Amino acid sequence: MFAGGSKLVMPIEEMTAQVALPGPFLRFIEVAEFLGALGLILPGSLGIRPGLTPLVAAGLVIIMIGATAITLATMSPAVALIPLVVGLLAAFVAYGRWRVAPLAASRESRRAAGR
Repeated sequence: MFAGGSKLVMPIEEMTAQVALPGPFLRFIEVAEFLGALGLILPGSLGIRPGLTPLVAAGLVIIMIGATAITLATMSPAVALIPLVVGLLAAFVAYGRWRVAPLAASRESRRAAGR
């Protein structure tokens, strides 16, 4: 959320100076990152549509694949480790919420246990 939010307040001219991509596309990616962070947190904490969490995490994996590729093309491989690790963490969340511990199933089991 911090990365997407900090890029949202940054002027487009400064962003396009760092990465040779169109400004509106960069703004779209920033909004997607910020909303993705909200999508990871809010469904589980509010209990509203918790099935969206793995879908949001999968979308963030796609964004991080692109971020890793662009970072590799424009910067050093060491810097590309950051979006790579974030993408791997998002993949872990997506898999975990789809297969290992789905939010809807864990909420139902707590209700059945009387908690």
